[in-house]
Amino acid sequence: MKPFEMANTYTQLHIQLVFAVKYRLELIQPLWKEELHKYMTALIQQHDHKMLQINSMPDQINIFIGLRPTEDITDLIQHVKSESTKWIKANRLSPSFAWQEGFGAFSYSRSHVNNVIQYIQNQEAHHKKETFLDEYKRMLTAFDIEYDESYIFKEPA
Repeated sequence: MKPFEMANTYTQLHIQLVFAVKYRLELIQPLWKEELHKYMTALIQQHDHKMLQINSMPDQINIFIGLRPTEDITDLIQHVKSESTKWIKANRLSPSFAWQEGFGAFSYSRSHVNNVIQYIQNQEAHHKKETFLDEYKRMLTAFDIEYDESYIFKEPA
């Protein structure tokens, strides 16, 4: 048995994670985004979570995982953000790269998994119709999550 696992514990937790590049700057470049996705996938899998889908736009990323209840989601996201930032800078892909503080986490039932995977796969087409900020606010509203407009992924002053 792995540390912190309990016998007879069975879970099925599907979580979509959404976070933005600081100030929503378009720093994630098509030339290296697939390598970033591979690196972030490895980070998540090293923590025993299952990567279901990952895709990014130049200013944000969507990650859909099967979450194991052995780790706090905030700790996982902090780790992924921190290590991916170090990786981007170490590889000289974007010297000023940083992730925005905060994140969105949305849970889905098993019956929605395929739709969420397709939705994340089609981010490029989707964002031709709807901005990231509009999409994010719509998701918060759809999930009945109260939010303070002043804390939504800020643009530079």
